[in-house]
Amino acid sequence: MTTVLTPASHLTAADRCDRCGAQAYLRVVLTSGGELLFCAHHGRKFEPELKKIAAEIQDETDRLTAVPAAVGEEEH
Repeated sequence: MTTVLTPASHLTAADRCDRCGAQAYLRVVLTSGGELLFCAHHGRKFEPELKKIAAEIQDETDRLTAVPAAVGEEEH
């Protein structure tokens, strides 16, 4: 998927997939205006169609495989 990280805010647990209501990890800014939010599953499922209508795609699916820091460990 072509990814463009926009200056838009990061997606949070409050952002929900417009298709199923799961946590959203993709924000699709439409060329016609507005935006759609998708979970990773539906983002992959609709990828070909989304690429045709998207001005930008903010993809944060890498957060699904990121290893969290141990408790008490600081990020460097």
